[in-house]
Amino acid sequence: MIEIGAVADDFTGATDLAIALRERGFRAVVSIEDAPLDPQSLGDADAVVVALKTRTAPVATAVAQSVRAVAALEALDARRFYVKYCSTFDSTPEGNIGPILDAVLDELDEQRTIIVPSFPDNGRTVYRGHLFVGDELLEHSPMRHHPLTPMTQSRLRDILAPQTSRKIHEVAAPTVWAGPAALRSALASSPAGYTVVDAITDADLETIATAVSDWRVVSGGAGLALGMTGPRPGTLSQIEPVPGRRLIVCGSASAKTRAQIAHAAGTLPTRKLDIESIATDPESVIAETVSWLQGLAAEEIPVVYSVGSLDDIRRGSSGNTVAGHIEAVLSEIVSRAVENFGVTQVIIAGGETSGSVVQHLGIQRLHIGPRIAPGVCWSAADSAHGPLTIALKSGNFGSEDMFTTAWRALDDLTD
Repeated sequence: MIEIGAVADDFTGATDLAIALRERGFRAVVSIEDAPLDPQSLGDADAVVVALKTRTAPVATAVAQSVRAVAALEALDARRFYVKYCSTFDSTPEGNIGPILDAVLDELDEQRTIIVPSFPDNGRTVYRGHLFVGDELLEHSPMRHHPLTPMTQSRLRDILAPQTSRKIHEVAAPTVWAGPAALRSALASSPAGYTVVDAITDADLETIATAVSDWRVVSGGAGLALGMTGPRPGTLSQIEPVPGRRLIVCGSASAKTRAQIAHAAGTLPTRKLDIESIATDPESVIAETVSWLQGLAAEEIPVVYSVGSLDDIRRGSSGNTVAGHIEAVLSEIVSRAVENFGVTQVIIAGGETSGSVVQHLGIQRLHIGPRIAPGVCWSAADSAHGPLTIALKSGNFGSEDMFTTAWRALDDLTD
């Protein structure tokens, strides 16, 4: 039986959740969108995370894909269900978090779930119902300027309310600190709907996970999984890195990824793509970039990126349009690099970019390997061009030196 069946609203979020589950004793597999969920292909997995691209999809599309994934997990007799969204609660007034949660509860004939985006290891915490990014309220963080989902509020109830007709409640930190029994009692006395639960530390997440261990549906960021206990504690499966050339591609506009690119530029060859040329002559951008990559020494680790500052986004078209162009170009660059000159180890920065690249490569499943940073791990995958070792990184995750240090985890596996 599958202990946890999860749906994630982007591909980096899926690996984010899978690595948290893996570290808590679950053998986790990430399944890409509509890939078959047959027991034979999943092996001995205890947890299956279906990676979707629903965060910024039209509401109807996002709901339909999420319900289809949940139905497939139901067919596997999943015992519990986990709706995974970003720890910065990325959404618009229309959704997609609220509509997806509504649809999943309806599909499973459930009346309630919790709202827990906290991920303290990455600086995401909830206090008095307000989401913080580090020491800043969400609305004062760099997420305020996100090109697709600008977050201008911090109280989760206020963000979620326009997206659902269900009631939204809050449970404050003192109740969590009183322990699982007190929290369980408080949750049981809340009316049906959604309950935002404060969480500031990993200990809070463990309390929450214990209090709702018998709930059929939970929702949150990957942090909530860090409070769970799987059937195989202390047993971490490993992957076999595929030897070959290395590549980093970045479609994220986040401040963290821009800092990582700037740091990498001190020691690694970098190439910035021109946003306007991507929109008007994408094939030339692809061909020139692939030619540049081929001209580098095999031991080099090149970085290809599209956004060095927010001005780059402003010079492009707008919103989803320019993002779609960037994703398509970066996906084709990676595909040609893998197919034509031996790239087998790839880091992809940006949730939407990760989803586009993985789909373009024809990957159906990711087998989770060692952690690089909180929420980021290496995975093994079979692509249309052969086996790969791949890391999908949310734009906001990872240390500043990640692009130069992430490879150590793979080197350790081969030593």
